[in-house]
Amino acid sequence: MRDLAKLILNTVPTAEAHCDGPCGVYDPSSARIAAEAALSMTKKILALTPPSGSDGAEWARYLNTMARFVAIKEEQSHLAKEELLVLWTDYFKPVHLESNPGIHEMFWKAAKLCSSVKVEVNLEHAQELMDTIKEIHGVFWATKGREVPWYTAS
Repeated sequence: MRDLAKLILNTVPTAEAHCDGPCGVYDPSSARIAAEAALSMTKKILALTPPSGSDGAEWARYLNTMARFVAIKEEQSHLAKEELLVLWTDYFKPVHLESNPGIHEMFWKAAKLCSSVKVEVNLEHAQELMDTIKEIHGVFWATKGREVPWYTAS
């Protein structure tokens, strides 16, 4: 049985990929969309006004809306972090560091901002995350020799 396993393993060609799945499709726009949703929810949370009275139905509506905004903000912040980490660890290679030595710091900052946006309701951090992703967008497309305009949905 061992001889059969050796024979099979020695005859199977080696496959190599640049990432977990050799798709070759990377784009920081998925991180931007998630971060933009988190920014939008942060703005909505800050704009939400609690009811002034003791009407149970009003409070229930308010708390339900707040809970939904918070859940979306946390989910989208985490998604932005996942998208950024995949881009950082799977796309960027040592050759990219030669021309962009600040890549690691930029991605580390973005990942930390995703965490901050997730656990806080801080408009400044949410906007800073968007600004950092804009930087990443510029560096990413420059590595491909392309100029892709930055845009947001809102």
